[in-house]
Amino acid sequence: MSTLLSALEVVVRGHLNEATASYWSSDELVRLMNLGVHDLWRAVNDLGQKHFCTLDTTNVYLAASGTSLTGVPADCVRVHMIEPRVLTSSGASRGLAFRPLRYNDPVFQSARASEALDGSSGGTIYWDQIGAGGPVGAPTVVVAPSVTAAVLLAFTYVPALTTLTAASTNPVPGESDNAIVAWTVAYARAKEREDRAPDPNWLTIYATEKVNLLNSLTPRQDQEPRVTTAMFEDLWE
Repeated sequence: MSTLLSALEVVVRGHLNEATASYWSSDELVRLMNLGVHDLWRAVNDLGQKHFCTLDTTNVYLAASGTSLTGVPADCVRVHMIEPRVLTSSGASRGLAFRPLRYNDPVFQSARASEALDGSSGGTIYWDQIGAGGPVGAPTVVVAPSVTAAVLLAFTYVPALTTLTAASTNPVPGESDNAIVAWTVAYARAKEREDRAPDPNWLTIYATEKVNLLNSLTPRQDQEPRVTTAMFEDLWE
């Protein structure tokens, strides 16, 4: 079970030799824990192992003649995959594939100039994510070519982290408690240092814990070896 931030605060206070809040308030330490969690969250996301992915099969769709998706969640940070919500052999999205591509790619430019697709006949729709994304606001997911009829979508994405409280659990996987404790102690001690800089020894501990954490989180499966897909491999016979 994930550890409550209130429990991590007790460990932090043990290292700070302050069992009862006096020089450091609970709110202050929880704010520092939030910063540490966000730093680890960014690094874990960059592993590309989908630790924080969620699937929206309710809100997102491509409207007829639309040039961007409708209903993209406001907390969407990074889009991982888009596909038709209904993957049956019949219907308005039969054989329709969504593939990521840079918006300024010549193929994308050509697709923007193409006629709208009939989704029931299949085809490829290219997409790209632009804009800040969560927590600033929903990104714009541009697409091309457009479609003649609306297509309901399954939308896999990374949501933004919400602000944690003392009653929240540590959301970072991989036994990350000690890394968050080290980060918090390092930045808490900045308050008592003359240069107001984080404690370098505790930052070193944090850096070591972070590296070990990231190493432990990939790969997520050992059943099959990791391989690189060859160019046009899906067209081989």
